[in-house]
Amino acid sequence: MAQGWLFLICAVAYLGLAVLLWPGRGVCCKSAVAARALPLLPFLLHVYLLYRDVFVGPGIALGFAVSLSAVAALTVLVHSLAAWRYPLAGLQALVMGFAGAMVALHGVMRDASPVPHSDLPAFTAHLLMAMTAYSLFTIAALHALLMAVVEKHLHKPVPPRLVTALPPLLTLERLLFTLIGVGFVLLTLTLASGIVFSEEVFGKPLPFNHKTVFGITSWLVFAGLLIGRRVYGWRGRTAITWTLAGFVFLLLAYVGVKFVLEVILGRA
Repeated sequence: MAQGWLFLICAVAYLGLAVLLWPGRGVCCKSAVAARALPLLPFLLHVYLLYRDVFVGPGIALGFAVSLSAVAALTVLVHSLAAWRYPLAGLQALVMGFAGAMVALHGVMRDASPVPHSDLPAFTAHLLMAMTAYSLFTIAALHALLMAVVEKHLHKPVPPRLVTALPPLLTLERLLFTLIGVGFVLLTLTLASGIVFSEEVFGKPLPFNHKTVFGITSWLVFAGLLIGRRVYGWRGRTAITWTLAGFVFLLLAYVGVKFVLEVILGRA
């Protein structure tokens, strides 16, 4: 019961910050130390809750909800660190809202099964790279959604406070491609290390399954987006569409498969 209250406190704290830091409320986009430091309070509790459920024995235990919760925690961490250098304040509310929803889901669905071979350091490094790539692309997807809102209201005579409180669209666009560029490098390393790990442990290349197909598809989408940006100057709605498409395929690659296995089919 006590553990359930901790999940509730953490989720409410994240969601409360999402409301407090919503663009246009006056506190979201000021470069105040307090606005950047406040998310660390629920984050520390979030990390504790993850530690209790993930490290329950040798190796790592992950389930559908726990995986999403771990990605959310990394998303908060990456965003909080990057916010000290880049104007990411407008994204804070979306990141906090996402983290709050994932903590709530984690509290309801806490069952997690050990990941095979996760007691090996090489596989742990592979998993950490994958989760970090997920977190970066999550921020990129939220960023793309924010850009879509800005673009929709850009030419209105009186844009809403949500839009006027954010950095210029060109600044948001540069930040989007910075996030995608770093995430793409990590995703490439994740796929490469997955191939090497599969060869060493199973004696065969990466298995041709849903996870592999969706993972490679997402890599191709993000590669196409980066090439299109560099060669053809893609921006605006084209960049937003490709970013969201790549994120959906990435989500299906791991989380989607676990959702089908654990939630729909009831298998670990």
